[in-house]
Amino acid sequence: MKTQQHQHIADLARTLGHAHRLNLLEQISGGELAVEQLAQQCQLSVANASQHLQHLRRTGFVQTRRDGKRVFYRLSAGPIPEVLVALGQLAAFNRAAIRDLMSDSLSAPEQLEAISREELLERLQDHSVTLLDVRPAEEFAQGHLPGAINIPFAELQQRLGELPAQQEVVAYCRGPWCVFSRDAVAALKAGGFRARHYLQGIEQWPGISDKGL
Repeated sequence: MKTQQHQHIADLARTLGHAHRLNLLEQISGGELAVEQLAQQCQLSVANASQHLQHLRRTGFVQTRRDGKRVFYRLSAGPIPEVLVALGQLAAFNRAAIRDLMSDSLSAPEQLEAISREELLERLQDHSVTLLDVRPAEEFAQGHLPGAINIPFAELQQRLGELPAQQEVVAYCRGPWCVFSRDAVAALKAGGFRARHYLQGIEQWPGISDKGL
């Protein structure tokens, strides 16, 4: 039952995973509107707007009413406005986190010292560095950098003893805006390790596929 619930939530999230659909929902939240009006307000063609609205209708975000040849859309019952507000708040929080990350990179460069891909490759070839993937285990299983070990950031403090103290540790995450690698470097240094991070993360590494290496 829990898996089915999570699958339903994932289906809803996928429906919302498009900027045009979020924009359409924002417009509809102000009141019932016809497809033509929504297309104009969102700067979409009527056909494109209709396609996105059908996705929203199938997953229960909107309902329709026909008046002659015109189709009007309104929000379905439920906490949909609250969901939109929560998403907006999360986006604002993430933007603030990115600003903090950029600020830290200027005020504390020694904490955010990065390693280039070229140097990392050389260090991996001579086995002089430990490559640490701090993403969740599920993401690690889908694909990771060659030779990496996985300790999710949430478990790092409790599992520092699994890392070789004599080697420098290079932490990486999803990409430049993932703060786990930055926080991992801070935790590693506080634990007495020499540590840097690979800023580009897994996103910019060639040869990574959805099915791993």
